[in-house]
Amino acid sequence: MTEPVLSVRNLRVAFAGRRGTLTAIDDVSFDIARGEILGVVGESGAGKSVTGSAVIGLIDPPGGIVGGQILLKGERIDTLSPDAMRRIRGRRIGMIFQDPLTSLNPLYRVGRQIVETVRTHTDLSEKAARQRAIDLLAEVGIPAPERRIDGYPHEFSGGMRQRVVIALALAAEPELIIADEPTTALDVSVQAQIIALLKRLGTERGTSVMLVTHDMGVIAEAADRVAVMYSGRIAEIGPVRDVVQNPLHPYAKGLMGAIPTLAQETDRLAQIPGSMPRLSNIPQGCAFHPRCPSAFARCLVERPDPIPVGAHRVACHLYDRSEASAA
Repeated sequence: MTEPVLSVRNLRVAFAGRRGTLTAIDDVSFDIARGEILGVVGESGAGKSVTGSAVIGLIDPPGGIVGGQILLKGERIDTLSPDAMRRIRGRRIGMIFQDPLTSLNPLYRVGRQIVETVRTHTDLSEKAARQRAIDLLAEVGIPAPERRIDGYPHEFSGGMRQRVVIALALAAEPELIIADEPTTALDVSVQAQIIALLKRLGTERGTSVMLVTHDMGVIAEAADRVAVMYSGRIAEIGPVRDVVQNPLHPYAKGLMGAIPTLAQETDRLAQIPGSMPRLSNIPQGCAFHPRCPSAFARCLVERPDPIPVGAHRVACHLYDRSEASAA
C-alpha cells in the first residue's frame, strides 16, 4: 500500500484558559493519499479549521498540540521547531484561506507576492520566478496573466483574488494543500470553477487537498472522501458518495437531511435540534447525544470509538456489534 501524503494519528489540540484547559480536537485520526481530496465538514465549532491549522503548524499559544502525531510522507512534523516548520509551510504544505483579502497584501502587486514566495522556496532567479508566477496565474485561470501580474489585489474580483491565492499556494509545488472554506465568499458559478481547479490539481499534479467546508454540496462535488466532524471528533469518515447517499451516523444523517432536493417539494426544511456544545460544556459520553433522536442509555455515559462499517468508520454505539448482540 502506498504511503499516505498526510497521516494524522490520535491528534489532540487544547487551549489553556483562566477556567482550565479546553480540548478543541480530541483523538482525531485520518489519512490523505496522493492526489486525493479529503473533505472535512461539520457545523461551525466542530473543529475543522483547528485541525487544518494544527496540520500546518499555525496553532499559537495559549493553544497547542497536546497529543497524537502528524506525519508528512512518514516524517513527523508536529514536533518540529518553529523554524523547521516554517521551511515546510509553503514549500511542502500550502494554505488557501477563506477570505483572499486577508491572504494578499493590499500594498503589493500580486506578481511581487508570488515572486517572493517562489524565490523563498526555490533557487530561481528574479526573471525565472516572474515567469513562474505568470505561468501559475495562467494555470489557475487568470486571463492575460502577463498584464494582470502587475495588478493590485483590489483590481481583481473576489473569484480572481481566490485564484491568485491558489497560485500562491502552488508556488513551491507543495505535496499537500489545506483549503479552509475556499469557496464560501464566492458566488455559485465561481465556486464551480474553483472546485474544478482543485480537482484538476489532484489529477494533473498529484497534489493532495484537505478541503475544509460547512457546505455538503461542495463536498459532494469536489471530494473523494469525507470526514464529518462534531465537537472536535470525527463522527464518520468514508467515500464521499457512500456518506452522501447513505450516511450512517445520526449527525451525518441530520446534515444530509437538511439539504433540500429537487426530487420533492417540502414546506419546511429538516433541521438538527439544538446547537454545537461549547468547549467548556461538552456532554459526557457521546457529545451528540443531547441532539440525537437515536440516543440510548449507553450514549449518555460512554464515548463511542470509531467502528468499521463497510467502507465507513463511524463513532456511534448503534453500530457496535456487541451492543447489537445484547439487544
